[in-house]
Amino acid sequence: MAKNLILYYSRKGENYWNGTIKNLQKGNTEIVAEYIQNALGGDLFEVETVKTYKAEYYACTDEAKEELREGARPELKRYLDSIAEYDNIFICGPCWWGTYPMAVFSLIERLDFTGKKVMAVMTHEGSGLGTCEQDLKKLCRGASFGSGLAVHGADAAGSEAIVAEWAKRSV
Repeated sequence: MAKNLILYYSRKGENYWNGTIKNLQKGNTEIVAEYIQNALGGDLFEVETVKTYKAEYYACTDEAKEELREGARPELKRYLDSIAEYDNIFICGPCWWGTYPMAVFSLIERLDFTGKKVMAVMTHEGSGLGTCEQDLKKLCRGASFGSGLAVHGADAAGSEAIVAEWAKRSV
């Protein structure tokens, strides 16, 4: 039986939500990552930065834009040494300036994706998958790629059936 790993970065607290700012107890991407786990089983791995982003949404987006511009790789609280035991890797994150938060790249650049199947998942408020699939194809050398999934962030909590159906078709 195939083994699944669901890597995700998610933002709790202030988030953009259908044109307004809303305080979320659980981030949209975390919700979607858990739906993948519920549908397929597998291990969740949360990408967490040592330095927390600013709590205020717009200040956080400024930080994210600067990290993208600099090609930053923020230090993480923990890293995976290997993904050798996994067959399928779901890489989940919010769309920050058209791609994943740089912290996601801090993790995946260290890993060997040879022989793995990778699926991109992005929560967004209008950007869809952005460039995340192309970015993964550059960094996850040796992997094959399934179709990605974009979930509108404000709809994440109600997306379980769609996410589960997609996840089951992806593996």
